[in-house]
Amino acid sequence: MEHRGGGAMAGRIRDEDIALVRERTAIDDVISETVTLRSAGGGNLKGLCPFHDEKSPSFNVSPGRNVWYCFGCGAGGDAIKFLMDAEHLSFVESVERLAARAGIQLRYVENDSGTPRPRTQPGQRQRLVAAHAAAVEFYQGQLGTAGARVAREFLATRGFDRAAALRYGCGFAPDGWDLLTRHLRQQGFSHDELVTAGLSRPARSGSLIDRFRRRLLWPIRDLTGDVIGFGARRLFDDDDGPKYLNTPETPIYKKSHVLYGIDQAKREIAKQGKVVVVEGYTDVMACHLAGVPTAVATCGTAFGADHIGVLRRLLLDSDEVAGEIIFTFDGDAAGQKAALRAFEDDQRFVGRTFIAVSPDSMDPCDLRLAKGDLAVRDLVARREPLVDFALRHVINRFDLDTVDGRVEAMRRAAPLVAKIKDREKRPEYVRKLAGDLGMEIEPVQRAVLTAGDGRDPGQPPARGANRPAPTAADGPQSMVEREALKLALQVPVLAGPMFDTVEADAYRHPVHLVVRDAVAAAGGAAGETAATGGANWIASVRDACPDLAAQALVGELAVEPLRIDGEPDPRYVSVTMARLQWAAVTGRIRDLKSRIQRINPVANKDEYFALFGELLSLEQHARALREQAAGGL
Repeated sequence: MEHRGGGAMAGRIRDEDIALVRERTAIDDVISETVTLRSAGGGNLKGLCPFHDEKSPSFNVSPGRNVWYCFGCGAGGDAIKFLMDAEHLSFVESVERLAARAGIQLRYVENDSGTPRPRTQPGQRQRLVAAHAAAVEFYQGQLGTAGARVAREFLATRGFDRAAALRYGCGFAPDGWDLLTRHLRQQGFSHDELVTAGLSRPARSGSLIDRFRRRLLWPIRDLTGDVIGFGARRLFDDDDGPKYLNTPETPIYKKSHVLYGIDQAKREIAKQGKVVVVEGYTDVMACHLAGVPTAVATCGTAFGADHIGVLRRLLLDSDEVAGEIIFTFDGDAAGQKAALRAFEDDQRFVGRTFIAVSPDSMDPCDLRLAKGDLAVRDLVARREPLVDFALRHVINRFDLDTVDGRVEAMRRAAPLVAKIKDREKRPEYVRKLAGDLGMEIEPVQRAVLTAGDGRDPGQPPARGANRPAPTAADGPQSMVEREALKLALQVPVLAGPMFDTVEADAYRHPVHLVVRDAVAAAGGAAGETAATGGANWIASVRDACPDLAAQALVGELAVEPLRIDGEPDPRYVSVTMARLQWAAVTGRIRDLKSRIQRINPVANKDEYFALFGELLSLEQHARALREQAAGGL
């Protein structure tokens, strides 16, 4: 059962309010803020799972039932469970967040007597997000003061007017030790909340002071648009701190997962199947304003595996849909080093990776200032494959006029060709590398082969390579049992009256039987709870399952497509239930015939005729089931 407590806070959310939150939450809207979803047929949607790394989408969402399930890792549930898993929220925090989204006023009970009471304190995440929202308002107000003139001038010299500053929430941390801290304390935020949020820090005296002073600030938002931290730029020569200072790690701010601008860029990234990765906050602003709305940037850390995971889910970067990832780096040594590091991460993407470097070694913000919006768009349009850039960078380090230089360049470049994930492109890059080096193709091919996996670059992977081991297919009876359970979970109003009349002995698979019993324990598919349908009904059945295997199967069956084109109708339910019962009835007929053959009809006349009568009845039932089952799949 899900925990509905509030930690140290007494009381729990009323069950009917939780049910209302599930009912009024559009799960596809919630999940699509994190995962790009596309049609999977039958009204279902699919995308890349946010909870494990995969190259083919196995994460399924059923908007009609407000549930989700991943066939790859087995995770599943409703919108509440998704927020709990995706954003590490408690059950209460997830419900509260969805309730606020749906405009639902939650009621809480003090104890088991059911006495309602108002909530006095929301969950930690809500409090930290609220503190950041109040800080944004404070900092934005300060940007218009006399003390923030240097900040306004900086924005202006970078090509950003007042409208741009408002669009990106730019603000100013004033020249005072605790102005923000005192402002937030007056709004009811506690000492511990401000420290935990990273907005304030303890001074030597024991009092709290502001983390940011005399700096230009950019609010950093998560995928949903909540402000979870700040990036702060030094403005004054006598500030001996780092050029950029970011919020420290907090319960809501994890720099390895955060991408600046993702809240504004996510829809265009999903729509265009393309993302542009830049280096700074002003570069993101410049790209967006210049007509490159897919730009994002890391926040005080190198681009890494967790950032890739976020982008892959937005791009739906899979074997079926390959997106474009375009890196922009300065042309200096640091930029080239960053580009080569990006090539190492290239293998984590299924899609194609590119690099865009300005001929004048200018970043997008400088380029926009010097040459205008069109130059920024052209920079992205002139991108080149990242592998080409990486190979050229390696080769240029050696003197190709000498034998030693050519051989050493080949040795250094061969591993890059061996890492190219598209095997069909490797032979072409072998030939290109040989041509660039001025060498015969055979030694280059051997070098790539040695650096790679031991196969010819043009040879396809061995049969079964990179594929999951095959599993035995379900037998016909098991498939019918699954279909019956899917009908009970997905369309209980339609299937309930027939499903509930089928006895437990019709199920042979032990886990299927457990789920069938859980349906009965939840009130039956024709009961009042089932009539509400959707996530509440499925949650009731899942909660009635006594073990994790059955709970996981409920999540799986709730989104697995039915074995019918179009919507199920009473005829389909009738056929499925007849086939479900057929095996059990024919099995009982076989058993009765065997017993009758072993009985002496003279010595045991009463038993013989009783069994014979039961056999006739079962055979009549079997004929009826056969006719019903032939009604049409």
